[in-house]
This record gives sequence, structure tokens and C-alpha cells, in this order.
Amino acid sequence: MDNEIVYSSKATDQKAQYDASAKRLLGQKIILAHILIRVVDEFKGMDADTVASLIEGEPYISQIPVEPGLTNKDMLDARTDERIVGLNTENSEIDEGKIYFDIIFYVRMRDGLAKMIINLEAQKNEPTKYHILNRAIFYTARLVSSQKEREFTGSDYNEIKQVYSIWICMNMKENSLSHIHMVKDDLLGEQDWKGNLDIPNIVMIGLAKEIPPKEEQYELHRLLGTLLSQTMTAEQKLKLMKQEYDIPVDRHGIRDEVKIMCNLSEGVEEMGYAKGEAAGMIAGKAAGRAEGEKIGEARGKAIGRSEGRLEGRLEGKSEERADIILKMHKKGYSLEQIMDVTDMSKAEIKAIIG
Repeated sequence: MDNEIVYSSKATDQKAQYDASAKRLLGQKIILAHILIRVVDEFKGMDADTVASLIEGEPYISQIPVEPGLTNKDMLDARTDERIVGLNTENSEIDEGKIYFDIIFYVRMRDGLAKMIINLEAQKNEPTKYHILNRAIFYTARLVSSQKEREFTGSDYNEIKQVYSIWICMNMKENSLSHIHMVKDDLLGEQDWKGNLDIPNIVMIGLAKEIPPKEEQYELHRLLGTLLSQTMTAEQKLKLMKQEYDIPVDRHGIRDEVKIMCNLSEGVEEMGYAKGEAAGMIAGKAAGRAEGEKIGEARGKAIGRSEGRLEGRLEGKSEERADIILKMHKKGYSLEQIMDVTDMSKAEIKAIIG
């Protein structure tokens, strides 16, 4: 049992490291740019390097809490001592009870002035405890509502920035891509309500287990499938990224991160095997004991029946002998004659005849 706990703990630790490495790789600006030009209309048709240059600062990776009231943080301007509100960057390792956005960043639009907020989430499997789309809606709502006092103050709602919550869901039945957004249905009349229906956006990217062929419709899925593959080697990944997507794998530590991911993936798999082997040994021993007990019980019953029959036969023979001894004694046979016939001792015969 101890070995199983140790292997389980190590596998969990390595899985956490693998997840963190995957987020760092997805958080590379050039990778984010390749995603944006394929799912956000604003950037379609643009060059990946150009889009990467529009991403402000460094993306926040597992640093911004999702919970209401925790996404923003009050700060003081060092020059004016005025209160300003910014994103609440925290160390997720210190407070593990909180839920954090996987990746969140600002990107300027083509005009270089207006900005939108992008959130990227990666899910290894579709959850079973809740519907993934419900969670995506909640995250999108948080990206919008948390802008108050940070992106705009008071009732200046026209300053709300457009948001995209992009979800990569692995191990799906098929490759898919869905853009979920608000639409206006006129039920009576055609009033032109002023406002921006394009503020909240959800993009769901479903990745099948197998990496798709090199076709235009699968460009995004082929790239993401390669990045997150647990079967491809580091060199295979790097070669495809460079040749098919012109990604500079020797810049910004991309090569190193890919190698780390692959090593961690192998470690998780090995720990999984070790855990399975330990669990198998424990289960085998338990099954062996149970089988041994069954065999022992069966043998015991068989021996018991055999001994019972033997005892019964012996008891029957003893009674038969005693009857013979008594008859011989009544007919006048001597003690020595009875001993010769029954093969019993003098004391045994005397005990019967009294």
C-alpha cells in the first residue's frame, strides 16, 4: 500500500509539472498568435509575428484568480499616491485552494489602440461533474464583470473591452471548432439597440486523440495536437512546428520547454506503470490470499469429509469388533483366542467384556 501511495504522489506531482509546462508552452506569444489568427476575426489573415507583437507584456499564467472579488487588486500609483486597480497577480502555489485562469493577456487590435482580453484554458478531458460550456460562460462573465474599476469606472460601460475565452479540450471524439457568441432575435419590431453584442465570446476547440492530416481545415488542430501530444518525441514536435508553421523553435526557450514537456510526459507514464504494478501486486496478493483461503477451505472440507468417513468406518468397525468379542466370550472362547481373531490387546478386550 505504501508503494502505491508513493507512486501516486510522484505521478500527481509530475502531472502538475507537466500541466505547468504545457501552459508555459501555450503561453508563448508566437503560439498564442497562431491561435488568434485562426479563431478571432480581428486577426484573421494577419502574419503570426505581427499578431505576436500586438500582445502586451507577458501573458499571466496561473496567476489571476477566477473568484469574484479576487480577480482585481487595489494598488497605489507610486508617483501620485492615487488608487489604481490592476489584475491581481498571485502565486498559485501559495494558495492552492483558489481557481486561476490558465492564461490571460491583453492584445491590441489592428489599429494598435483598442485592446481585447484573451483567456486560454486547456482541458485534458471533458469534465463529467459539470458541463464544460457552463464553466466557459462563467469565465467569460468574470472577464467582463471584473473590468469595472479596472478598465472603466462608474457607469462608463462603453469602455468595456471585448473578451475571448478560448478552451482547448483534448481527447475528444472528433476535431471541432465552435464560436459561441451573442445574437439578437427581433420578436416584435426592429429596434436598433445601441451596444456591442461582440463583447463576450467563447471559442471551443475540440482535439481528437489522433493528430489530423496536413490540411487547411486542420491547421489549428494539427498545431495544438502536436504541442500537446504525449506520444510524439520532442524532435518530431520541433520539426513539425518549424517546417509547417515557421515557428522559431530556438527562440524564447521553446525548444527547452518542448523537451521538458516530453520528459515529464514520459515520467508521468512511467509513474503510472509503477503505480499500476504496485496496485497489481497488492491486488494479486489479496487475490492469492483469497484463493488460498478458498483452496484451504475446500481442502479442509474434503479432508473433513474423508476423515469423517474414515472415523465412521472405524467407529462402525469398532462396534462390530466389540460385538464379535462379546459373542466369542459368551461362547467360551479364551482371552488368547479372542486376541488372535480380533488383533486387539488384552486390556482392550477386557475393557469390552468387563
